Amino acid sequence: MKLKLLGFLMTCAIASVTAQERDLVRYVNTLQGTNSKHELTRGNTYPTTALPFGMHTWTPQTGKNGDGWKYQYFKDKIRGFQQAHQCSSWTRDYAVFSLMPMVDELVVDENKREAKFSHQNEVAKPNYYKVTFDNQLTTEIAPTERGAHLRFSYPKSKKSYLVLDGYTRLSGVQIFPKAQKITGYVNNGEGFKKGWKSYFVIQFDQPIKAYGTWDNKTNTVKTDSTTAEGLGKGAYIEFMAGVKVQAKVASSYISATQAELNLQQELGKDKTLEQTKANAAAVWNKALGKILVEGGSEEDIATFYSCFFRASLFSRKFYEIGKDGQPYYFSPYDGKIHPGYMFTDTGFWDTFRAQFPLNTLIHPEMHGRYLQAMLDAYEQCGWLPSWSFPSEAGSMIGNHAISLFTDAWAKGIQTFDPKKALEAYAHEAMNKGPWGPANGRDGWKEYFELGYVPYPKYREATAKTLEYAYDDFCGYELARLSGNDFYQSVFARQMYNYKNVYDPATRFMRGKDANGQWTPKFDPTEWGGPFTEGNAWHWQWSVFQDIQGLINLMGGNENFTAKLDSVFTEPNKVNVGTYGGMIHEMTEMVMANMGQYAHGNQPIQHMVYLYNYANEPWKAQFRAREVMKKLYNATENGYPGDEDQGQTSSWYVLSALGFYSVTPGTGEYVLGSPLFKKITLTLANGKKFVIEAPANDASHVYIKSATLNGKPYTHNYISHADLVSGGTLKLEMDTKPATNRGLHKEDKPFSLTK
Repeated sequence: MKLKLLGFLMTCAIASVTAQERDLVRYVNTLQGTNSKHELTRGNTYPTTALPFGMHTWTPQTGKNGDGWKYQYFKDKIRGFQQAHQCSSWTRDYAVFSLMPMVDELVVDENKREAKFSHQNEVAKPNYYKVTFDNQLTTEIAPTERGAHLRFSYPKSKKSYLVLDGYTRLSGVQIFPKAQKITGYVNNGEGFKKGWKSYFVIQFDQPIKAYGTWDNKTNTVKTDSTTAEGLGKGAYIEFMAGVKVQAKVASSYISATQAELNLQQELGKDKTLEQTKANAAAVWNKALGKILVEGGSEEDIATFYSCFFRASLFSRKFYEIGKDGQPYYFSPYDGKIHPGYMFTDTGFWDTFRAQFPLNTLIHPEMHGRYLQAMLDAYEQCGWLPSWSFPSEAGSMIGNHAISLFTDAWAKGIQTFDPKKALEAYAHEAMNKGPWGPANGRDGWKEYFELGYVPYPKYREATAKTLEYAYDDFCGYELARLSGNDFYQSVFARQMYNYKNVYDPATRFMRGKDANGQWTPKFDPTEWGGPFTEGNAWHWQWSVFQDIQGLINLMGGNENFTAKLDSVFTEPNKVNVGTYGGMIHEMTEMVMANMGQYAHGNQPIQHMVYLYNYANEPWKAQFRAREVMKKLYNATENGYPGDEDQGQTSSWYVLSALGFYSVTPGTGEYVLGSPLFKKITLTLANGKKFVIEAPANDASHVYIKSATLNGKPYTHNYISHADLVSGGTLKLEMDTKPATNRGLHKEDKPFSLTK
């Protein structure tokens, strides 16, 4: 890995970024996190070729059709190049079809048409993917928001074929040989309204010599056939031998006509792939350039921009631009066409923590549209989104749409009706929906009556109690900020329900049954049971809204920080509990070798910042830098667990800036330790916020003193309002902790309990 990383960094060094150049795309490695498998996650990513938040993405495919692991770095054969939308290897994909070039003879079977390649002959950037197979056939891809420009370069004098695979489920194709075009649709994925289709059009710049259709269920071919429709239907075409073919592709969820319009609008002016590639680079450089980092190692810069790239993919745009220039979308919720904006492909259980708070800072206009889209989704299906791929799945736990609403409102992004948002949230909090535990609220009645969700009546009940209490705080806070006394009173009591699952005898959060009895035979290292993908060490800290209240429960600052310290010093042993065996999150915690700290999953990711609330902020500075250094890099092994729709990347991006969103909904970010000597945020309002830490390096991780716009600054947090107002935060960094800084009451971040 060292040699691969060295080679990658040398490439980056050649393209050293300056404020004038800003060729930041070169730092991004889209292969980051792709060396994953079921047993061990290094990110569960695939080499995404796309524009920021693009409706469609493209990727090489090493896995079989329907396999969650589309691309695995350790494999050496590719069987296709996919239009993809998958958020995680653990979730379904949808609207997928693939193209695979081949030479010498036509082979349609996905297991036999694979071509061998080496990573040495692979380029993986946001704006451009290229691979040359061992047989000398080359594929290149450059993206647009709703399409892509591909080029297939066939070896001289070799027969030149291209196979279109309809993937799983229904598909239809139609070949127009004279027009050098293929149109069609696919219908794969889950949870769609009847009749849903993703329409596509592919326009070639070279004549079609021969053609036919085929069936990927039986791998039978129909020569000279121009149309096919049914399960797994596809097409193939043959070009002149040894030709270089460009293919412009676009798709639409609205109609075949809209697919043609998307092609014309996004690719009509691009005569060559180089133009599309350059356009995409310009878009990405502008997006990545909103945060310019300087004065760090080449490795850290590469990791930063690779993570910032991943943080800029989800949620996806699910709308299209009509011939009148206005946005329209096919709703995955009611199956109808609507005017306006829609976004999808995210799970809020992961992304409310950092990915969406990062969007409030970097993409406030888009985020404002997103909030209204959530209320539109509520109107269309009767529930707020919680886990959309692209329709509602209700996976994981919690009702975190309210976190997005409250966080945005607190930060001045007020593009929605807060009363409607509160009504929608109240419906979530007092009902159970038909899809999954996070569609509505599991155990809502007991939670309301008892003040907690009883275990074992409900699985993962203690984790649900903790997250419901935070969500109820968000409901309370949005009501308070918007002057809604009724909903403020509704949620005021429930936001303290976390106290009802804290056991003072063991000083841990625990499972409790309906009679108020603690679950027997307690082991804090035991996974599952009353907890979600973790154990008591991980869920102890999920009191985002009231850390001071948690400190008081645990007996004060010294006890609290000692417990934080213990997370890192406890043996990293695993009791598999109700899981019955090792799951990848357990394996990743053991590999990290940081005690019971399990950064590869979301529940504990904010924990390192909690020292700021208990008079030891220097420990947050040390631990944040330690996690960044030890658990992240820009290689195929670049993540400590699932990347999860931008969340794990966003943790890194925010932490590298020197702060983190411990409590979305408050407008505050809690301080850590920035990774670079100088960071410049270019904000949507045209202002700049600069973080200067001239002495910063791998050993100078502690903040000795700080000034904000020239005035002494002792707080352990910074407000969103300060950031978007522009200015300079200057930090004097040191190799030793400043144990007397940030200890006053007013220096502590937000907590309900003062």
